[in-house]
Amino acid sequence: MGTRARLAPVLLAVTIVGGLATTTTAPAQAQPAAASSYYLKFNKSTNTNSTLSLMKSVSGPDKVIKKYRAGSGVSTNECTPSRGWLPTKTYKINNWFKTYNGSLIKGYAFRLNDTTCKNGHTRRTELFIHSEMKQNGRAGTSEATRWDGNSDYKSAGCIKLKPADIKDLYKRGKALGFPKKLVVTN
Repeated sequence: MGTRARLAPVLLAVTIVGGLATTTTAPAQAQPAAASSYYLKFNKSTNTNSTLSLMKSVSGPDKVIKKYRAGSGVSTNECTPSRGWLPTKTYKINNWFKTYNGSLIKGYAFRLNDTTCKNGHTRRTELFIHSEMKQNGRAGTSEATRWDGNSDYKSAGCIKLKPADIKDLYKRGKALGFPKKLVVTN
C-alpha cells in the first residue's frame, strides 16, 4: 500500500473531526441576565393596597422593572397565622408554578419558604404569592377561583395579585430565569 493510500483515511478523519469542531462552535447568543440580579420587593402599605415590584440590583438605588398592586392578610399583625400580613424579612422563592393545584391555591403561584415572625416563636407556613383562579389559570365560578375586585386582595397571610398581574409577573420572571428572592418591607 502506497503512502497516499495510507494517508487518505487519516486525512479524511482529520477533515471530518475538524469540520465537526467548526460546525459545533456557534456564535455567542444573548443569555437571560442572571436571576440573582433580579428579585421581588413587597412594600406593605395596607392589606388590600400594597405594592409588589420586580427589581433589578444595580449600583446605586435598585431599579424598578415593574410594579403591581398587591395585598396580604386581613390583619397587619404579622404574628397571626393565616390572617396577618407577610412578616417583614427576606424570603427564598422556592418555586414558580403555572398550574399549581393546592387545596386553596390554584394556577399561578410562587412558593416562599416558611418563617418565624418577629416574636421569635410564631411559625408562618404555606406562604405564597398567588391570585384567585383555576389550576389552568382561567377564571372559575367559585369565590376562590374568580377575581371580584378590591376585596380579593385580602388573603390568609400570603401576597395576592389580580390574575392578569400574576401572569405578567410569571412571564417576566421566566424571561429572567425566575428570581429567587423576595424582600418584604414596611
